[in-house]
Amino acid sequence: MLKYDLKYYDKTLRLNSKTAEYISKIRWGWLSDIPHKKVLDYGCGVGWFRAWRPQQTKVWSYDVGVCPQTGIDIQVYDVLCLWDVLEHIDDFSHLEPLLRLSNAVAGTMPLKPRGVKYTNWKHFKPGEHVHYWDMEELDAFIHPEFKRIKEGYPECPPREDILSFLYRRD
Repeated sequence: MLKYDLKYYDKTLRLNSKTAEYISKIRWGWLSDIPHKKVLDYGCGVGWFRAWRPQQTKVWSYDVGVCPQTGIDIQVYDVLCLWDVLEHIDDFSHLEPLLRLSNAVAGTMPLKPRGVKYTNWKHFKPGEHVHYWDMEELDAFIHPEFKRIKEGYPECPPREDILSFLYRRD
């Protein structure tokens, strides 16, 4: 199992900072279809998404790792962000209350192209990725109270097979 410790985050910061800025800006653009003054970045990693937030937006951050974070401390969020998170979580029960506190859900996840065997796929990472999703499973997980309003691949390139999604509460 991958360990999200200081060594992991130090390596992540050194290797990915320029790409992270580029991707964070794409993600903020992805949210332009919905109000986003109060945002929870769940699985925030080293905090890049929060670092490039629009001035009028307040971002709370939470991660299982050791990087600085604000925690979860308000009653309702405009958007719950799950950037590269769902494939890493083994127990989803703690996300249910967060879905109830959110008016929208945005995120990214690897989505295997049809016809590619899992074992030959770039994102097949046993011990790091504990779940692999398709759109039907994602729709069922997010909740019937939400409607998917957008999906696509705005982060590709530089990333490969990474789906972005946006749901809004009906």
